[in-house]
Amino acid sequence: MAKEVSGLIKLQVKGGAANPSPPIGPALGSKGVNIMEFCKQFNARTQDQAGKVLPVIITVYKDKSFEFIIKTPPAAVQIMELAKLKKGSAEPNRNKVGTVTWDQIQVIAESKMKDMNCFTLDSAMSMVAGTARSIGVKVKGEPPFVK
Repeated sequence: MAKEVSGLIKLQVKGGAANPSPPIGPALGSKGVNIMEFCKQFNARTQDQAGKVLPVIITVYKDKSFEFIIKTPPAAVQIMELAKLKKGSAEPNRNKVGTVTWDQIQVIAESKMKDMNCFTLDSAMSMVAGTARSIGVKVKGEPPFVK
């Protein structure tokens, strides 16, 4: 018989840098999860992505055991990496703080495709371009999917 789920926890943690300090410790401790065991497993599975912000969804069961799924880095983080920015614009509709190309948008969309709720690469690229606009990054050129 399947284990009964007691709760879900969603966190964003830097790859290879999970430790029991906030926000991880309090979030897992309140559900009764072994914090150090999660940190060891997470760091082992993400050592190749050290320093990147990774969303993780932790499923906690009634017997205090857990499983977790590591997602791809958020599109906004990847866009800021490509544009070499520390943070987005405070007024994205007025002040543009960087630029990316449609080729770079396509690379991000391809990597995020499995975590997105769209079926075609064109729609994924459109979503990533929208994220870029919302953080104040201009997308150079003409979209390849508009004919």
